[in-house]
Order: sequence, then C-alpha cells, then structure tokens
Amino acid sequence: MATTCDTVQSVTVPFLDLQQQYRNLAPGLNEAVHGVLTSANYIQGPKVAEFERAFAEYCGVKEAIAVDSGTAALHLTLLALDIGPGDEVVVPANTFIATAAAVCATGARPVFLEADLENWQMDVGKLPEVLSARCRAVIGVHLYGQPLLLQPALTICADKGIHFIEDAAQAHGARFEDRRVGSIGRAACFSFYPGKNLGAFGDGGAITTDDLALSDRVRRLRDHGHLSKYEHQEVGFNYRMDAIQGAVLNYKLGFLDAWNQKRRFWAAHYRERLASLPLLFPSSISNTEPVHHLFPLRCERRDALAEFLRGRAIQTGIHYPIPLHLQPAFKVLGYQKGDFPIAEKIADEVLSLPLFPEMTEQQFDHVCHSTADFFAS
Repeated sequence: MATTCDTVQSVTVPFLDLQQQYRNLAPGLNEAVHGVLTSANYIQGPKVAEFERAFAEYCGVKEAIAVDSGTAALHLTLLALDIGPGDEVVVPANTFIATAAAVCATGARPVFLEADLENWQMDVGKLPEVLSARCRAVIGVHLYGQPLLLQPALTICADKGIHFIEDAAQAHGARFEDRRVGSIGRAACFSFYPGKNLGAFGDGGAITTDDLALSDRVRRLRDHGHLSKYEHQEVGFNYRMDAIQGAVLNYKLGFLDAWNQKRRFWAAHYRERLASLPLLFPSSISNTEPVHHLFPLRCERRDALAEFLRGRAIQTGIHYPIPLHLQPAFKVLGYQKGDFPIAEKIADEVLSLPLFPEMTEQQFDHVCHSTADFFAS
C-alpha cells in the first residue's frame, strides 16, 4: 500500500473527470454522434424528440421540452407564465446567477431570500416575509443536488396563488419523498452543461411539466414563436437544442442512476472521514434523496485550504463566492452588504471538494489525507 508521501507525489485529483467518463462510454457515444452526422439532421429533429420522451418518463411527467441551456429553460418558463415588467420573482441569495438573470431577462424583478443556516438552501421559513402583491412566482433551487424543503414552499405558494418553479439544474434524478425533482412544481428547469450529473457535449437544457398548455407555449417560444413554416404566432427565440446534444443525453441517461449512486457513496464517505476536522457540512433534508452534484463544506480558512490542496494536485471549487445580492450586475436592486448575513457567511467560507462517479479510492484517500494534513500543519 502506498505511503502518504508516495500518494502526495503520484496522485492528481481533478474536480471532475469528463475525459474518463468519455473513455468509459466512448463506443456508445461515438455511435450516437455518428448517427446524427450521417443523418445531417442537426437541429432538434428525431434525436431530440427521442430524448424529450425518455427524460419526461424518467422525471415522471407528461412533457419535457429540450432547449439550448438551463438559462433558456428558466427564461422560457417565466415568459410562458406571462411574467414580465412590474412582476416580482423570489430566488435564493445563495445560488448561481442564472436563476436571477433569467428573471431580469423578462423585465421582472428578482427578490432575494436568505439562506438557511443549517442546509444552506433558501430559507423557506422566511418566504412569507418577502412575498408582496407583485410576486408572481418563486424559483426554488435544489442546490448542490440536494432537494429543497419543498412541502412548506408549495403550501405557501398555493395559498398565495403564485407559481412554484423548480430550478433543478444541479439535481438530475434527485427525489423528494417518492417523486423525482422536476415533477413537483408548475414546471422545472434543468441544465445539461457538461459538468452536470447528466451533461451534454456542450450546452443544453430542458423544461419538464404536466401542464400541456404551458409546454405548447414553451415549444413555440423556443423556435421563434413557430406555428408552421414561416408562420409565427408570437415573437420567440432561437433556443433550440442541437441534435448531437439530444443523442448524447439520451445515451447518457441510461447511466444516470448508477452515477448518482456513486456520488452518494463518495459523499457519505467524505462525511465519515472528515467528521473529526473543524469543517461544517450542510445538513441533510429529511424525506429526500440527494444526488450530490457538488460536495460543499465550510472552512474558516477556506482560501488557505484550497491553496494547500492545489499544492497536492487536488482541484477544488467555490460555489459561490459572491451571493447574488452583492453581485455588481444586481447593484440596481438596492441590496447592501449585511442584508443576508447567512448567505454572505456561506460565500466567505464555502469550498467544494472533488466528487465524481469515476473517482478512485486512491484519489479519495488522497483528498482526505491531504485535508487532514492541512489542519495538522
């Protein structure tokens, strides 16, 4: 067995390993892509439609509409619900900018909600405090692949007559009680960015819903408001998915559950191995099955730890270093530092360790040993 010194010198740990994933799946992926190239049907078409049917069945919904990014999925969903200027949409302060940027793209105003101290998701208990008469929707983000505490949020939205939209960009295959995310809100939005649990060979996204009228409008809007060739019911967008992405995603979908199980395996072992160190982990939410798109922790010496691990050839990430209310892009909204202290504290301390299905035991041990060495030194 290798010594710790040997391991430090010989093991590298990427944040994720898409090259190894491709090597594992190369024959099937090459065949899927080759089929698109020989068909010369490059935009939407049968391969995208095939993926839409498969993904809808996987999520347990009637409709899945494929688009060219997760941001486009959010934008189109809001537009299809007639959300626009003068409206407000609640989003978490602790999440990626796309969630709020999609709201701004409609002309509506994002209203930020503080993070939960324990689980680092949006604090559903504070939701009633930020709902105004202008609020039309709440976007609940299943952050890090951990499903949100959904039942209170759904009840509050139903009582107020506002839409609940799932941002499931990091949560492909996760479950809340006996249902997969993507089947719970009025609609759900997914990203298939290459690094996601289900990733394309470029950008991609999808909207899932049981609302047939909503799905029909989203399909029109993604393709210039198209009714028939050169007939357009309304002004839409060029948000169509490329056929290669549909073919790749349809092939990869068959591996998603096994990949998620490996993510849960490594996440559980991280918590066990690092439990004695001065680190904080987000609490689990009951009645959920997360898929651990990320493995975040909090460390008061976050930057020093990241630099130490970089010196051991271990890549880490920070998700996310600036909470949304302090982003320069949203300065016009009038928020100030101190408005959401929990989200700010998370942003100052959060660090994501490598976690991916192809991770080896040697790589995992190297991360754990190196993290312990940082505190020992």
